[in-house]
Amino acid sequence: MKPPPFDYHAARSVSEALELLGRYAEDARLLAGGQSLVPMLNFRLATPRVLIDLNRVGELAYIREENGWLRLGAMTRQRAIEFSPLVKERIPLLVEALGYVGHLPTRTRGTIGGSVAHADPSAECPALVCALGGELVIRGAGGERVVGAADFFQDFFTTALQPGELLVEVRLPVMPARSGWAFEEFARRHGDFAIVEVAAQVTLDERGGCRAARVAAAGVGATPLRLRAVEQIVERGGGAGAVVAQAAARAAELVDPAGDHHASADYRRHLTEVLTRRALSRAFAGVERSK
Repeated sequence: MKPPPFDYHAARSVSEALELLGRYAEDARLLAGGQSLVPMLNFRLATPRVLIDLNRVGELAYIREENGWLRLGAMTRQRAIEFSPLVKERIPLLVEALGYVGHLPTRTRGTIGGSVAHADPSAECPALVCALGGELVIRGAGGERVVGAADFFQDFFTTALQPGELLVEVRLPVMPARSGWAFEEFARRHGDFAIVEVAAQVTLDERGGCRAARVAAAGVGATPLRLRAVEQIVERGGGAGAVVAQAAARAAELVDPAGDHHASADYRRHLTEVLTRRALSRAFAGVERSK
């Protein structure tokens, strides 16, 4: 299949990309890695009049640590993040999750910003941003603003980005000391779209109690879902098996998935419980092994 006709512009800076967005407004689509947009063009699911290519905007490709945050330029390739020693040390949960994203060619071309802005409700990168309480830096003609993950993801493939705005950076908090993590995903085959996925990170205090927990699920609704009630259960009770089982059962109660040809709603709820239990168990065990 072939894409519909469109005008093509290759931006070479953020300012040029914003100028083009301002000129063409809702008639334009941004091309980052193209791993989602190009198939949509070929199937005529997207029919933009103008395509603005960001691949020459080198200023948006970087990995930096600053003031307790890992800053990822929106055009940073997923493969670069996956093999970054800094990311592996500071946010190993992100490295583990990226291993589930498509296949090698997908991650080599795909970008962190493209995945987050696309906002596929079963994608790994949006789930990680949601789980860790990340921040999204957005730039437009009126300047720059920072939006938390809870406000950024709004509906199926819908974000807080407004016409004329560009996602320029993804910020994730660095993992604290005495922490463990796990990412669990169920798909028909490795690299397929996830049916359900769960990300978990736990941090222990000096006495061995759970000082903080971060848990999110994806594939169970219109957006990734931060499971705060699950976090509260393990923060109160720790990582004992009975507590983890209670937290996992609560996770299944919190989600309200739709059924489709891949899985029924009941099966997705069941997977949410199973994967939450696995993720939390591995996360707590990982803290113990790292002591």
